[in-house]
Amino acid sequence: MMNKLYIGNLSPAVTADDLRQLFGDRKLPLAGQVLLKSGYAFVDYPDQNWAIRAIETLSGKVELHGKIMEVDYSVSKKLRSRKIQIRNIPPHLQWEVLDGLLAQYGTVENVEQVNTDTETAVVNVAYATREEAKIAMEKLSGHQFENYSFKISYIPDEEVSSPSPPQRAQRGDHSSREQGHAPGGSSQARQIDFPLRILVPTQFVGAIIGKEGLTIKNITKQTQSRVDIHRKENSGAAEKPVTIHATPEGTSEACRMILEIMQKEADETKLSLNISSHSLLACKITAEKFTNNMETPGSEDIPLKILAHNGLVGRLIGKEGRNLKKIEHETGTKITISSLQDLSIYNPERTITVKGTVEACANAEIEIMKKLREAFENDMLAVNTHSGYFSSLYPPHQFGPFPHHHSYPEQEIVNLFIPTQAVGAIIGKKGAHIKQLARFAGASIKIAPAEGPDVSERMVIITGPPEAQFKAQGRIFGKLKEENFFNPKEEVKLEAHIRVPSSTAGRVIGKGGKTVNELQNLTSAEVIVPRDQTPDENEEVIVRIIGHFFASQTAQRKIREIVQQVKQQEQKYPQGVASQRSK
Repeated sequence: MMNKLYIGNLSPAVTADDLRQLFGDRKLPLAGQVLLKSGYAFVDYPDQNWAIRAIETLSGKVELHGKIMEVDYSVSKKLRSRKIQIRNIPPHLQWEVLDGLLAQYGTVENVEQVNTDTETAVVNVAYATREEAKIAMEKLSGHQFENYSFKISYIPDEEVSSPSPPQRAQRGDHSSREQGHAPGGSSQARQIDFPLRILVPTQFVGAIIGKEGLTIKNITKQTQSRVDIHRKENSGAAEKPVTIHATPEGTSEACRMILEIMQKEADETKLSLNISSHSLLACKITAEKFTNNMETPGSEDIPLKILAHNGLVGRLIGKEGRNLKKIEHETGTKITISSLQDLSIYNPERTITVKGTVEACANAEIEIMKKLREAFENDMLAVNTHSGYFSSLYPPHQFGPFPHHHSYPEQEIVNLFIPTQAVGAIIGKKGAHIKQLARFAGASIKIAPAEGPDVSERMVIITGPPEAQFKAQGRIFGKLKEENFFNPKEEVKLEAHIRVPSSTAGRVIGKGGKTVNELQNLTSAEVIVPRDQTPDENEEVIVRIIGHFFASQTAQRKIREIVQQVKQQEQKYPQGVASQRSK
């Protein structure tokens, strides 16, 4: 989509050539026509990243013929609908904080992160109504967060600007969520596009592209794939993301070819370094002796680094890590996964590092992607019925939603403990915030009375299904971070209590504490199941979970899974379970 920019506050003396030269001097070349009017002008950029760069570089900062120019997206009043763009967002900002901030002004239908080469984050936000977007524009413009001032613009709403004919609307259902399809896609384009995203060392990017792009063209031709190398993403980083769109077979073959290129480049670089170091001694030894004694050890194996959305990783790992162990055993690789604590608005993905030979890594990629693709396709079924919720939490260019399990339709109760001084922020003026939060999450949210005058924590009682729990708890974590109840560099960690049948507590603990220990290692949360607890009137005991948001959520879901498994066994073998209890 073309990004039309408005250039305002121009002197009558400004010419189109002046603007071309000014943009060119700042390495923002204009490819199209400059439409100059009296006091303002319009230019087009085919790429949103360039449009953002032009706005950030020029607006309010550059003087032309004695006047400071203004640059922004050109969006007519009739197209100022539900979509806005927010720039200059702190790159370390946690997603739940931003999500909670956006939700204060209406129902967020979608948040899409824009890949730019700026140090700060940029997101496109779609609200449910035009009025909500207008309020957000007014309230968030100039919003200060940790010395960052938000910059906001309207962006065109395609649904308003060009009502699509039936055939385009059908394509849009898929292309709006996926960045592209494999070449030659016809009726098979309805197949879910699940791209492979990998990280490659920046020094190998040139080799993967090849002279005049010949190497990358060869890869895409042989594998019938589309390979996107995001060179501008994370400027200055040691690694660059690469996205491969194709059939599962094409994706794996393209990945194998890229691994071979990187390994060859690494081997040649190591050999070159060896030759260079030995050449310093060439004046003292003969060429023959040099050749006989020169050591040319092979370089180390280049690891394969796969990016996967946090919501899918748990199912890749499997119960007690069985899936990963099986892949490692069958492929002869060593697989590690980055910490949950690395997640942020800039990085909702975790890095799966596979170490081994090129052949071993390529084989492991096939098995890893099978598991991730299966989890993604299952989640897409949930997306069909909860698309508004999921898209508001996860940008479309990522791989899917937080796990949603239809096997837990019943209401759940979670007691979340927050600092006493934060109660007012959660309730809001005249209860406005807690009411809005309850409506958004679809949950009942109540704050229990204080147990004494000097208590440091208060209990928030959240009642609702898993989806509602995720939304409500996420907003509360975000609100506490936003309102600075925790230090800027401090992770928001809260204690949550869930009740489980006393008959399942042993299963949660596991033999010798094995299950609970594995649960803590998997989720990074602290999970405590007191052994000497007296069950309540419902024959339930409390499980304590302490951790940051993603850790707490994952632990809650895993514990609910154990409880559900026990219930299913009881339903399947009621007499056996009863007889065992009576013994």
